[in-house]
Amino acid sequence: MSDQLRPRASLRTAVVWDVLKDALDRRAEATGRPALDVLDTGGGTGNFAVPVARLGHRVTVVDPSPNALFGLERRAAEAGVADQVRGVQGDVLGLFDVVERGGYDAVLCHGVLEYVEDPAEGIRNAVDALRPSGALSLLAAGLGGAVLARALAGHFSEARQALTDPAGRWGDGDPVPRRFTAEQLTGLVTAAGVEVGAVHGVRVFADLVPGVLVDTEPGALEALLKLEAAAAELSAFHSVATQLHVLGEKQG
Repeated sequence: MSDQLRPRASLRTAVVWDVLKDALDRRAEATGRPALDVLDTGGGTGNFAVPVARLGHRVTVVDPSPNALFGLERRAAEAGVADQVRGVQGDVLGLFDVVERGGYDAVLCHGVLEYVEDPAEGIRNAVDALRPSGALSLLAAGLGGAVLARALAGHFSEARQALTDPAGRWGDGDPVPRRFTAEQLTGLVTAAGVEVGAVHGVRVFADLVPGVLVDTEPGALEALLKLEAAAAELSAFHSVATQLHVLGEKQG
């Protein structure tokens, strides 16, 4: 069973996967090449890389963790796409030490900007790895979702701190170094030479709904997935999403 079909995984990835697959299909049609060259920065064990390879594309995963790359190799082999997935050790700030500049039809930058010292440089590198008119898929932690989660858990001081902290952190114990608003992400992307095509709120409701309800109530998972998809593109919900997804195209 693919990751997209596992119940809990589907809640985390369904919206992004649907948008990404459509973008890859459009890019393949535009280029006339059914097999695209895709770069996944910080791709880890291949949550997206392996499904993308199963669509027939060639995927290069750059990740700083040797253990993650070992997991990627094993996962790709189990999925029968080992010859289409290549893992290299590195990170987005040193991207061109390990991959070609301007060599990719699409770049995934998922869960990376939160952890890099200079998010603007990270985005610039991701964009510089794209061919002209290539697609950028950016996924990062949303500020509003963290504030809402802390408040609903009764941690009101932490919620307020996250709201006012420049990095969107709720305290010293916060495992996420940085969070973003939709405006901050689209600003970074636009400044790097990408035309924003769509912004989606990811996990607007999923992280607030008790897991036992989703796992045991008949039809709850499907209904929640449909609700997430319906709310994802509505800007009113971007401010409370756990993650934000920006899809864009490199200009020129």
